Amino acid sequence: MAITPDVLVIGGGVVGLAIALELRLRGASVTVLSRNFAQAASHAAAGMLAPQAEKLPPGAMRELCLLSRSLYPDWTQKLEALTGLPTGYWACGILVPVYEKEATGRGQKSEEKIAIAHSRHPAPYTQHPTPSFWLDHTEIHQHQPGLSEAVIGGWWYPDDAQVDNRSLAKALWAAVQDVGVNLREGIAVETLLQQDEQVGGVETSRETIQAGHYVLATGAWSQALLPIPVTPKKGQMLSVRVPVEGDLPLQMVLFGSEIYIVPRRDGRMIIGATSEDVGFTPDNTPEGVQALLERASRLYPGLRHVPIEDCWWGFRPATPDELPLLGASPYANLTLATGHYRNGILLTPVTAQLIANLVWHQQVDPLLDAFHWSRFRA
Repeated sequence: MAITPDVLVIGGGVVGLAIALELRLRGASVTVLSRNFAQAASHAAAGMLAPQAEKLPPGAMRELCLLSRSLYPDWTQKLEALTGLPTGYWACGILVPVYEKEATGRGQKSEEKIAIAHSRHPAPYTQHPTPSFWLDHTEIHQHQPGLSEAVIGGWWYPDDAQVDNRSLAKALWAAVQDVGVNLREGIAVETLLQQDEQVGGVETSRETIQAGHYVLATGAWSQALLPIPVTPKKGQMLSVRVPVEGDLPLQMVLFGSEIYIVPRRDGRMIIGATSEDVGFTPDNTPEGVQALLERASRLYPGLRHVPIEDCWWGFRPATPDELPLLGASPYANLTLATGHYRNGILLTPVTAQLIANLVWHQQVDPLLDAFHWSRFRA
């Protein structure tokens, strides 16, 4: 007879795996059902940890992202110590170059206005120090040689960072098994079985599985199991490779207009990403790849002369307000951890911490209020 776990996590991407790990470290017995680990959105990301570069407005989402970024150094160190595997965490900072025609409303004065407004109407959350520096034309080209001459200045965010998302996913995959999570790959949940306003079990193509509590972390595929407004937003990406002899030409992430370039220490540069409302339509397209190459080469012209290494695509889980769904659900024993959109990698450690505390210790963090599913209830 199958043993009923304390918690069944539905979804084997980085969010689901991180939640499972935190629950197991708190003493819960945990099973993870992963439909297809290789197709998780976490493999298709760039790994930017960019709450400042994204220019998130003051509020719960910004605070959640800043908190998660602050957890990253210790959290990745813990994963690496547990598994012996690298995560690729790199506190490299993020540079946001600005072209002349974009400068109106995006220069130093606009950033100061945001800071002033925030100080007049402080959010009811812990404030994290967020240093930022405006660099003029001379300063930005000294700070990062090789930028297009069309770049007139930009913002430097030294606390923003990156992680190698694919290495992170592999480390989490190993970590959950190391601590005794029952990880079941290739198991697709087809139905949530409702029983008196609770989930009575999940039905797969093979069997019915029951647990004391359930966590839904199925990303862009969440709406197939629950009527919540999470839809796929396709993103195409590619990578190029530069020689690694000596210093890398890029030592920081470039977050430009409709484009980002993320250097890895092994010489790869990740370029992304398109944003397409095409459902689950797969594959790269000539139009998508060309748009990425043109935008990246405009920002950093030296990329025109390096070889393309790989192209891929993924599906971001988007909600109408672009905020995640975290915490309670319509069912008493089902917790939501989905809809992270562009910030799934960034929000993984804080999501794992908050959801594990909620599920196992019934600790409801006030930050979760802004991400409650009921905001979409008609």
